[in-house]
Amino acid sequence: MTNSSMPSPASTRTTPQSVAHFPLWISIVVILGALLTLTGAVISKVDPTLLTNGTPMTDSARIYAGYTFARDLALAVMLLLLWVVRARRVLAGFMVLTVLIQFFDIVDDLLRGAFLLLPVVFVFALVFLLAAWRLFGRPIWQIDAWRD
Repeated sequence: MTNSSMPSPASTRTTPQSVAHFPLWISIVVILGALLTLTGAVISKVDPTLLTNGTPMTDSARIYAGYTFARDLALAVMLLLLWVVRARRVLAGFMVLTVLIQFFDIVDDLLRGAFLLLPVVFVFALVFLLAAWRLFGRPIWQIDAWRD
């Protein structure tokens, strides 16, 4: 015989925030962002001259294209993996890292006068930042957003 006034252990369990479902728009942003990052990785490996507007590349530039491939591939894989396992805070941290990389890309593009992709990179970074803010549940500049 069970005591109906006592809650059962199954009914007292709650879903931790870290494994709760993400809003659809965040899932779309993460997937699209990972695909864009993966596309950059593939381009830098398969035909890095696309990144130079068709101008010839030196051996040194090819080495750095390889670094870009490794960086972008690692970011894309981790974004997707963290999204799949619903690691909310770690995913938000990786998204902020991606935004920081995009920010430095924007500064570099501005200094070089390369304005063609600037609006796309800016929008990508802004949307990723808003999604990370939403995943953290508070503004990212507050130190408590980064702590457990």
